[in-house]
Amino acid sequence: MVWATQVLENLAKKGLPSRSEITDAGAAMQAECMMLNKGPHILAAIRLLNVILFDMEAYHDKKEVMLPKLHQLEAG
Repeated sequence: MVWATQVLENLAKKGLPSRSEITDAGAAMQAECMMLNKGPHILAAIRLLNVILFDMEAYHDKKEVMLPKLHQLEAG
């Protein structure tokens, strides 16, 4: 799945991301790849995206440890 919902577009173009763009970037962790638009601040956008995904992965791992895995009941 490709995530292309203007991920950090305001940051790449204007130097300041919107709250919704940061939320979208966090939700994009489930995608195989993300599409960023070019702009004068694209390196800052890539750095922030890296931080967001790293933090979300750590949060996901933490949450997974707290919840026990559900086991499928065998029919029969």
